[in-house]
Amino acid sequence: MKIALIQSPLFWENPEKNRNAFEKKINAITYAVDLIVLPEMFTTGFTMKPNHVAETMHGETLTWLALLAKAKNSAITGSLVVTENGNFYNRLVFVFPSGEVQFYDKKHLFTLAGEDKIYTGGNKKIIVEYLGWKICPLVCYDLRFPVFARNAEEYDVLIYVASWPKIRINAWDALLKARAIENMSYTIGVNRIGEDDNGYQYNGHTQVVNFLGDYILEPIENKGVFIVELNKAELLLARKKFNFLNDRDPFVLK
Repeated sequence: MKIALIQSPLFWENPEKNRNAFEKKINAITYAVDLIVLPEMFTTGFTMKPNHVAETMHGETLTWLALLAKAKNSAITGSLVVTENGNFYNRLVFVFPSGEVQFYDKKHLFTLAGEDKIYTGGNKKIIVEYLGWKICPLVCYDLRFPVFARNAEEYDVLIYVASWPKIRINAWDALLKARAIENMSYTIGVNRIGEDDNGYQYNGHTQVVNFLGDYILEPIENKGVFIVELNKAELLLARKKFNFLNDRDPFVLK
């Protein structure tokens, strides 16, 4: 599976400008890719003021994503601010080329920024089945909680979309490797770059780690579109050879 990872600065709380910027980047991809990954809250930046930027699942961004996915014959994923039933969600959407949409609401809300007081958290992860792959998409702060990401579903790819600040980037690098190793899964982290209106700086470190903890794409700080190819046969061979997942401790997450 070929995947394009887009690392970019974001226009603060300006969905239209961000859609236009990402559309140019996506349309400039000349390779045939199967999946395009965008950062957390890619239309707004990590805002705690959702009232004037939140969209519905039938809003402009979802309509735009569906058209792009169809035109590029590629799935697209990333998170945005969604309003539903009077609540706000930091919602990751996975848009298929067919226009079908699956979504995951960020479970672990970032209390340090008060995200838990503004957004409603999700209560379960999803496993997306796409082109013969099982994909587990999560969001930013979820990375710090290994129990939730535990590979009980035999997923093949773990994806984190993020707005992870520069000041804590060492944790991002270490935890992505840890999640890859402990789950014997390809692990992808896509982060933003630049500075937001709160003065936080982001230096990216978008990266891809294989199921043994080796880099396929080393952490990158510059803006760009980075394309990687994942090999499922190699993943399955490694799992058969080492069998680490067979020794997992059984438990129930409540």
